[in-house]
Amino acid sequence: MNALTPLIIAKALDGLTARAEASAANIANASSRNYRPIRVDFEAKLRAAAEQGATAVTAVRHDTTAAAIPAYGTETRVDLELATASATSMRYAALVDVLGREMGLMRAALAGGR
Repeated sequence: MNALTPLIIAKALDGLTARAEASAANIANASSRNYRPIRVDFEAKLRAAAEQGATAVTAVRHDTTAAAIPAYGTETRVDLELATASATSMRYAALVDVLGREMGLMRAALAGGR
């Protein structure tokens, strides 16, 4: 693992945490009149920053925006929000797993393979 990988994973985990919080808010407010769901985007900015180096990755911030008013009605689609929450949770777990495996390899290397 190079020095940039933990920075990218940490920023991705930050973005996914913000997305999970947004999904929770969207689900909680699904029946509120005139509520506009919020969205969190960070992947494109993180991908571009990864090509520029550690300083650019450190500077990445996630964008939280209100979603456009849907053409099909004014209520939040709870099924779509639950799907987003589920996908976010799976991505978060996968990144934590990768980070844990990398740390295990580092521990083994520092212990001299013992």
